Amino acid sequence: MNYKRIGIDIAKNVFQLHGVDSHDKPTLKKKLKRSEMIPYFTQLKPCRIAMEACGSAHYWSRKLTELGHSVYLIAPQHVKPYIQGGKNDANDAQGICEADSRPHMRYVATKSESQQAMQLVHRARRVAIKARTALVNEIRGTLGEFGIICATLGVACTRRTLSEAIHDDTRHYPQPLPQLLELLEQRLNSLDGEINVLDDLLASHAMSDERVKRLQQIEGVGPITASAIVCAVDANQFNNSRDFAAWLGLTPRQNSSGGKERLSGITKRGDSYLRTLLIHGARNVVRYCVNKVDARSLWLQSLLLRRHANVVAVASANKVARVIWAMLTSGADYRVPQLVALETSET
Repeated sequence: MNYKRIGIDIAKNVFQLHGVDSHDKPTLKKKLKRSEMIPYFTQLKPCRIAMEACGSAHYWSRKLTELGHSVYLIAPQHVKPYIQGGKNDANDAQGICEADSRPHMRYVATKSESQQAMQLVHRARRVAIKARTALVNEIRGTLGEFGIICATLGVACTRRTLSEAIHDDTRHYPQPLPQLLELLEQRLNSLDGEINVLDDLLASHAMSDERVKRLQQIEGVGPITASAIVCAVDANQFNNSRDFAAWLGLTPRQNSSGGKERLSGITKRGDSYLRTLLIHGARNVVRYCVNKVDARSLWLQSLLLRRHANVVAVASANKVARVIWAMLTSGADYRVPQLVALETSET
C-alpha cells in the first residue's frame, strides 16, 4: 500500500509507526522490532517519513534515506503540541505524523557520520573538563582541611600546590592521607592527558576542514568554536542570518501584545554549548576593543558607553553568528573591518 506520510516513534528495540494515505486518513498503525525495521521499509515504496530528532534519529534517517525514502527530523518541542491523549508510543507516532503535515514546520538537518563523530569528541572534552573542575575543587577542599591553601584559582595553581604538599618532607600527614593525595594527583594527570588528546583531535579537524579554517578568520572564533559549529549545524537550512542567531538563542525574548513590543533577555534556545563558545569569544573581543579604530571596535566602544559589558558581549556574539551564517552559505572569506579615519581637532 502507498503511504503519503509515516510518523515513527523510535526507541531502543521497539518502533511505533503511524501512516496516512493521500487523504490524511490513518491507514497504518504498526509496531516493529529493531530487526524488522530495514526489511519492512525496504519493501515499501518511497514515501515521506518523520521522526523526532532524538537519540539514534540521525542513524535511522541515514539508513532510511539510503532506501529511497524522504526523511524529516522534527525537534521534540515542536511535536508535543500535536500529541493527543496520554503518553504512549502510538500517540507519539500519531503526533509526529500530524506535526509533519504542518506547512510551516521547522526541521533538523540530518547529520553525517563524520559530523556526529566530531560532536562526540566535543562532548567528551566537555565532560572531561567538567570532571577536572570537580576534581580540582575536591583537591582544594582536601588541602584546605590541613591548612594548605592555594594562592590563586585555576588548575595550574592547584596542581602545583598539590605536588608541593605531596613532596613536602616537613609535614607529617595522618594515614592514609599521603596515599589519597597521590591518588588525586594521578587522577588529575589522567584527566589532563585525556583533555590534551581530545584537543589534538579538534586541532587536527581544524587543520583539515576548509570551513573551519575560514571561520577562524573571525575575531573571537577559535578552532574549538569553529569546529563545533561546522559539525553541529548545516547553515543552509536557515533562510537568513537572523534565523541562525535565533536558533542559537542569541536573539531577545519577546513578550509583545496589542501592538506594543516588549523585549527582554536572550531566549537561550538551541545548543547551549555553541552559544557559550560564541559568547566567551565575544567577551575577549569586547575586552580588547579599546584603542582600536576599525568599524567593529568603534561600534563595540559606542555600546560600552551605554550598556553593560555582558550585554555588549552578547550583541557581539549575535553579530558573529550572522557573519558565520553568511560565510558558510556563500563560501566567502571573512572581510576584515575597515579602519575608520578619525578627525582630529586643530589647536
